[in-house]
Amino acid sequence: MTGSFDILIVGIGGQGTILASNILGKACLLEGRHVKGAETHGMAQRGGSVESHIRIDGQFGPLIVPGWADLLISFDLLEALRYSHYLKRGGKMVVNKHLVLPTSVFTQKIAAPTEDEIIAKLKSYDLCLLDADAIAAEAGSVLAQNVVMLGAAAGSMPLSPDSLVAAVRSLVPPKTIEVNTKAFEMGRAFGTQC
Repeated sequence: MTGSFDILIVGIGGQGTILASNILGKACLLEGRHVKGAETHGMAQRGGSVESHIRIDGQFGPLIVPGWADLLISFDLLEALRYSHYLKRGGKMVVNKHLVLPTSVFTQKIAAPTEDEIIAKLKSYDLCLLDADAIAAEAGSVLAQNVVMLGAAAGSMPLSPDSLVAAVRSLVPPKTIEVNTKAFEMGRAFGTQC
């Protein structure tokens, strides 16, 4: 349709989806690639659904059409299920084994699927499931889970790992460069097993 490589990053507010999309955009710029991106936010506060569309080498608009994403990176199990219809046939899904239940489960007593039920539904996709929070903690900070996710997905992207690491190093706070670089490499090592 557009010749682009389309990446959808999804999560909830506060998980670092916007920084992750900025890192991908910066890596594209470092490689001289054309990139378009857009973010949509659920609630303006922590906890709302957030999606970031990244289109590498595309000709048309920044939003990915459902069924056309080459890669879905999800920072939360429920968000992976919610946005799975964006992934095209043969696309790759990289998902953090982390589950945040929406407040409606508690306030309106709406039944939510269990972690096992969600994983069972996601197994019909080319799935790389990881505990990014634990890997980030081992790297030095649980806050680096978004960078772990990018590392795990790096082998499925048309971007050089060197460009991705350079983008990480230029966009994270200076005092966290070493932790985030380590988090990326640890995520990348995990991703080679998927």
